[in-house]
Amino acid sequence: MHQPATEPRPSIYYPYRVHRPWLPGAQPAPPRAPVVVVGAGPAGLVTALGLAQFGVRSVVLSAELQVSQGSRAIVFTRRTMEILHQVGVARRIAQLGLPWRHGNSHYRGQRVFRMEAPHDDDQRWFPMTNLQQQYLEEVLLDACAAQPLVELRWGNKAVGLAQDAQGATLTVDTPAGPYAQAADWVVAADGGRSGLRELLGLTMEGASYEGRFVIADIRVDLPLPTERMAWFDPPWNPGNTVLMHREPQGIWRVDWQLPPGQTAEQALQPQALRRAIDAQLAMIGHAGIAWELDWSSVYSARTLTLPDYLHGRVLFAGDAAHLLPIFGVRGANTAFQDAQSLGWHLGLVASGRAPASLLANYSAERVGAAREIIEEAGKSTRFMAPPSRGFQLLRDAVLSLSLTQDFVRPLYHWRTSRPHAYLHSALNASGDDDALFTAGPGRGAPPADVRLGPDTHLLDRLGHGFTLLLAVDGAAVPAGVAEAAAGLRAQGLPLQLLAIGHDGPVAGADGVLPDADGRLRAAWGLRPGAACLLRPDQHVMGRWLGLDPARLRAAFAPLLAH
Repeated sequence: MHQPATEPRPSIYYPYRVHRPWLPGAQPAPPRAPVVVVGAGPAGLVTALGLAQFGVRSVVLSAELQVSQGSRAIVFTRRTMEILHQVGVARRIAQLGLPWRHGNSHYRGQRVFRMEAPHDDDQRWFPMTNLQQQYLEEVLLDACAAQPLVELRWGNKAVGLAQDAQGATLTVDTPAGPYAQAADWVVAADGGRSGLRELLGLTMEGASYEGRFVIADIRVDLPLPTERMAWFDPPWNPGNTVLMHREPQGIWRVDWQLPPGQTAEQALQPQALRRAIDAQLAMIGHAGIAWELDWSSVYSARTLTLPDYLHGRVLFAGDAAHLLPIFGVRGANTAFQDAQSLGWHLGLVASGRAPASLLANYSAERVGAAREIIEEAGKSTRFMAPPSRGFQLLRDAVLSLSLTQDFVRPLYHWRTSRPHAYLHSALNASGDDDALFTAGPGRGAPPADVRLGPDTHLLDRLGHGFTLLLAVDGAAVPAGVAEAAAGLRAQGLPLQLLAIGHDGPVAGADGVLPDADGRLRAAWGLRPGAACLLRPDQHVMGRWLGLDPARLRAAFAPLLAH
């Protein structure tokens, strides 16, 4: 029988709560579920919340009885905050977290590069927000508890899987013994050591790097800003790299690369941890300052992905699908993009509004995103932790030149995680006017937010279905376009039509964005009659300088044809 830990995890700042396990009752088996999500981490919980927005019930299995141990993921990008806003939790995350936008790289006592992430008044969220993963999971769990379509089962571990063309059956072990759970679909969001990946005999592709890093969370009072700080070739850890981040609750994250010859076990010994942290604090001018350790671990840089995220009735997301380096805050932030995408693809399929073949598009798009991230992350990883003598020599040359030469300093840039643009998606509207636009996000791109009022933004109005933004110069949507939109809704597609530009009601529109100063239309390149169609994940599906009913219906043909 599965026996998860029943003692609260140790922490000097986070009050861990142990939940009661869900135990199978007297019935032979629980009712068949439309979707079972294996894993109650960020990817699994956001997927469940996304499915609920499409009216799809899910059962979420957590092998443990409490949220994850240690801070783990701590930096969340603006795009992640937009995704969390879509499922209704971003405001609380922002209240708990620390916003920031600058990063600093140091070499031989000198700051040699300062990164400044773009930020303007149109953005509701900062480029980065620091918050420990325990708090993030807690907020998501509260949202799931308030959502009647999400059932969370603590202490339930998936240990077996059988599937056929109609669905899957999981064998789930609990403190009271195993039971069988049938499902139409299974989401594998069970982390980097995915049991479902192992049960299916799947192997990831990519590279693992030699360089390993200690991750340590300490409570210490430092008069430093909330910025990312990196030191290359520090005197106390020659040839290696050290990173620091401020976290809420007076906690600081310190990451340092293991020197050659030191094992993970040796690095995590209390004496070794104290020597390294004391040396780092002394180097930044705080020798002898009191600090307290909360949690530590060792991390290896890997750039790996499954070549396909769809295997029969099982779909993979997050670390179960790919393993990415922390450099550039890619791991959890990529998982959120997986979850948002999977939520709407599977939501349409599981609710009967799209055929199962649509799920191949989820896999193709997100595998493509992972491969793009791996290419970028590999560059960052080879700079942070050179894998060979040649890369070490190249990095040393950059470090030396950066002391006097400005032109090499941008090579320190950590290539921060960015949302993938689905430029080659099978769902992109072919034959649209995308190439003729002179402004705005292009076909396949993520959205560009625009402030519409003191506390209102464009992304607030997009909802969780498809959205057609249509620039109008009158009080009515062209009759044919309104009829085509109504016909698509009659086929079960969640589609809203937002008219932009008219100061008053617009017949045939589901909502109106007046845009008196024209900022929204300018930002999106929408002149009168132009339109932009957005997917449920807010990426651009197609753009037209002039939209007629036939073009609108044709835009949805690839999705319906799937």
